[in-house]
Amino acid sequence: MRAHNFGAGPCTLPLDVLEEVRSEFVDFAGTGMSLIELSHRSAEYEAVHEEALALAREVAQLPDDFEVLFIQGGATLQFAMVALNLLHPEEEAGYVVSGSWGARALEDASPHGRVYSAWDGKESQYTTMPTAGEIALKSNSRYLHVTSNETIGGIRMVEFPDLGVPLVGDMSSDFLSRPIDWRLFDLVYGGVQKNLAPAGMAVVYVRKAALENARTDLGSFLRYHWHAETKSLGHTPPMFPIYLMGKVLRLMQARGGVEALAEESAAKAAVIYNVIDVSDGFYRSPVEPSVRSHMNVVFRLLDEALEEQFVKEATAADMIGLKGHRSVGGCRASVYAALAFESVEVLAAFMVDFAGRNRSS
Repeated sequence: MRAHNFGAGPCTLPLDVLEEVRSEFVDFAGTGMSLIELSHRSAEYEAVHEEALALAREVAQLPDDFEVLFIQGGATLQFAMVALNLLHPEEEAGYVVSGSWGARALEDASPHGRVYSAWDGKESQYTTMPTAGEIALKSNSRYLHVTSNETIGGIRMVEFPDLGVPLVGDMSSDFLSRPIDWRLFDLVYGGVQKNLAPAGMAVVYVRKAALENARTDLGSFLRYHWHAETKSLGHTPPMFPIYLMGKVLRLMQARGGVEALAEESAAKAAVIYNVIDVSDGFYRSPVEPSVRSHMNVVFRLLDEALEEQFVKEATAADMIGLKGHRSVGGCRASVYAALAFESVEVLAAFMVDFAGRNRSS
């Protein structure tokens, strides 16, 4: 029996894809080897790689003037790579600090360029997002970095600010689960372990014009130029995540692409938020309703003892990963792209039942 996996990452993956991978694992494409044993220069793997690049472009509805890069290291490496590549010594960049990951992006960029906080949600305890008018952007900024969804805080940037400066977006938590207004961005990146594939890689979408102006005085792996020129094959790439991601992207395309995924994500999250909102205070969401995440539903119970009991009972009922991040506590249900609607309904029913049994505690 498959568990109902609400973990914040690595993500649950589509059962059909996992079963297909299992059937191919020992003998991929008649080679007599697993894909992870093949040479990355083999014709069999190159076909996998090219299809994944094409699907990453198609599902994202990416304009022709962008490159698609597959880079090991996840989003955390991109915190530094963005500044290393895009910021020249005389330039600076603003960062929206909307939570833990926005703060990490600013911190990791700071040794590699002149960066500053253009907005910080600390005063609200990172329970809201800024309006465009609240962002204090300096006139000479090369880019504005935003985090589209804060996994720990459970908030999302509903509309991306159009301030006349190119955006750089960390979209790890809601990658390819919402349409992107590409005219606003020079670069979008995300770790694949939330919606797309096993951990170990980031997908980077970068505008070609930004590449032309990027720094080149870096080691090859740290240069976006190099990854673009080699089609992410300049070294042995993370073959297994790319292979599995290609299958997930193919399934996403068949299910209607980002528009359909956006509707489904909103609907799944709404089921849980509805239980919270009608619980007469037994459950509460600390997040401003207008910016509630569609990926990571965070909530609290009446006290920590009840939260521990809730997680314990849910785990015993095969609902996994509901404990909140260690830095904030509480509970969190991550409803990523591959999580079945049935799992969300099971959790909602459990929440109603748990509240009924413990309301007087």
